[in-house]
Amino acid sequence: MLERVGKGERIVITKHGKPVAMLVPPAEKGKMEPEELIQRFRRQAKGKTLGALTPRELIEESRRF
Repeated sequence: MLERVGKGERIVITKHGKPVAMLVPPAEKGKMEPEELIQRFRRQAKGKTLGALTPRELIEESRRF
């Protein structure tokens, strides 16, 4: 399996027919496709909010650290 992954193939590992893990080739640093990066960001941000913070307050808060 590792030889196949090394050639670029993605392999899904299942348990009782349900996916539990995936073997994927390592991402080359800086080589991620823009659309994939956008989708990853959207998945990570889904359901998260700023709460009561305004964008300005968020910027000011980030400058404190």
